[in-house]
Amino acid sequence: MPTLTAEKLIIAFHKLSIFLNQPDEDFNRVTDSALNHNAWFQPEEVKRSLSSLQEMLQPGALEKWFEQISVTETPKKIGMILAGNIPMVGFHDILSVLATGNIAMIKLSSSDSKLLPILLKQLITFEPALAERIIFAERLKDFDAIIATGSNNSSRYFDYYFGKVPNIIRKNRNSIAVLDGKESTEEIALLGHDIFDYFGLGCRNVSKVYLPEGYEIKNFFEALETFQPIINHFKYNNNYDYNKSIFLVNGEPHFDNGFLLLKEDKGLSSPLAVLYFEYYKNIEELNQTLGGMQDQIQCIVSHADLKPESDVVSFGQSQHPQLWDYADNVNTVAFLNSL
Repeated sequence: MPTLTAEKLIIAFHKLSIFLNQPDEDFNRVTDSALNHNAWFQPEEVKRSLSSLQEMLQPGALEKWFEQISVTETPKKIGMILAGNIPMVGFHDILSVLATGNIAMIKLSSSDSKLLPILLKQLITFEPALAERIIFAERLKDFDAIIATGSNNSSRYFDYYFGKVPNIIRKNRNSIAVLDGKESTEEIALLGHDIFDYFGLGCRNVSKVYLPEGYEIKNFFEALETFQPIINHFKYNNNYDYNKSIFLVNGEPHFDNGFLLLKEDKGLSSPLAVLYFEYYKNIEELNQTLGGMQDQIQCIVSHADLKPESDVVSFGQSQHPQLWDYADNVNTVAFLNSL
């Protein structure tokens, strides 16, 4: 198997970033047709994901990331069960496996079976040695470790089947926002991206917002008006209509702006087209509450003084993770380097 070095990998990953800035016609044809296989993968959402990857793979970020990486000379086969909730959501895991010099044995999600193959095919053109380190498999076998992403339900099956090998098994997580009432209209509008990008389907999408007591819901809704066109997507609209009907039939109090339902609820995981909210008295008390929920939270959108600071991102930035922002706060590279 050809030798890979950090230098070669950094060059290949950055060349991919340059390509994503101006992809060719063949690549655009595949990405634009993704919605034929998954109606959530609208061209603008696929482009949003590609733009995020392009930002991630900048030279300075790659060099900083590779300072923490050892490229092994004895590659291990890493079985990978990928999610398909948002376009190319599994790419960072694949990147981590390749960056550490290992072999990615990939079981694609049926919801995202077209985009990753063409993305990785393009990467191989920049570093042909990677061709032997990328394997697509319908059934995983003869692997040395597993990275599996799924729901709380599927994680129990993953634990059963893969519990005897080194593994990262991910469950459901949600992201939240904390407002202190001092946010500008522009900041709330940016928060709209954290809520609505990818139709709210990602674990980094905000599914609940914590509001200070006495907060005016009207101010929140007014700042989100520019996202009204989301209701024109038939699947999103179906979810909005369904959840609105449930609330009305059950007599559940809620706010409604015509494309988002806001419901007071202690839960974190809101249904699609619904945003849960909860009032809080003070930041100190809220920090204590959130401290007991860390294993359920992916990231926190806020400018308030929250702990731990490492989980907090600025308004509009939840869908723009850095290379070192690992899902579930589990360092994938450290796991791979420990094998």
